[in-house]
Amino acid sequence: MSSEWTAEKITLADRLTIFVGTIGKSLSDRIIYAGQLAAFSLSTFYWLFARPAKKETLVGACYRIGVQSLPVIMLTGTFIGMVLAVQTHPQFKAVGLESRLGAAINLSLVKELGPVLAATMLAGRIGSSIAAELGTMRVTEQIDALASMGPNPIHYLVVPRFIACLFMIPGLTIMADAMGVLGGAFFSIKLLGVDWGYYWDYSRHAVSQYDVFAGMFKSIFFGGAIALVSCYHGFNCDAGAEGVGKASTRSFVVSFVMILLLDLLLGIFLDKIHVAWFGGGAKSVV
Repeated sequence: MSSEWTAEKITLADRLTIFVGTIGKSLSDRIIYAGQLAAFSLSTFYWLFARPAKKETLVGACYRIGVQSLPVIMLTGTFIGMVLAVQTHPQFKAVGLESRLGAAINLSLVKELGPVLAATMLAGRIGSSIAAELGTMRVTEQIDALASMGPNPIHYLVVPRFIACLFMIPGLTIMADAMGVLGGAFFSIKLLGVDWGYYWDYSRHAVSQYDVFAGMFKSIFFGGAIALVSCYHGFNCDAGAEGVGKASTRSFVVSFVMILLLDLLLGIFLDKIHVAWFGGGAKSVV
């Protein structure tokens, strides 16, 4: 039977049926994925409060996630501040407001760019590593062996990593913000010639405690999302080296989307709470 004859036999109704079936399968797969991820998250929260995590595994996870991530976070934060200075200086100089450059740089850093880009960097470094590590354990049946010996795999493997991400990523975000502020100030004052007194004075008035709190509050949720998504993909890894690679890639992609979605939702929530409680409105840097 020739391919041309087969193509002629496929009617418009058949094409529509195939299209609708593809859309339906894609939608059902995503609903199933969301349900499985939610069930995995609930199981993690249960073991988080049911039994304390072992000190040895928790300390090791904190060291790998927190201490070993410091160099890349410091480098990322520094260049974020410098890039902001380069990109915003021409616009501010065109209207004679280059002295207010620090307000725009630092406000953008502590409230949005610092937490989001730090979390994205950690999703690539930490999230992918967790997914690959747990995926390898799944492929080599180490997780099954652990379960057969008595300990619950989620309590032993997931909870320490979740706690470490939850508490280490906010600290790393502070470091990224600090290095970004210093990097932006160095580039603006030393290389762009902005007066240092005006730079810091306008920065002090533009950035409030609420802005710092908003960025830190978001980073806690970013860390939790990275840990849960990465551990889920590691636990549900397909067989073989290819399966481990796919789990690592998917964990980063889903974590990145979750970070952006959480940033939007939490930003709306925090701004509404701030307006309702303190009457704060949109802040101007000029």
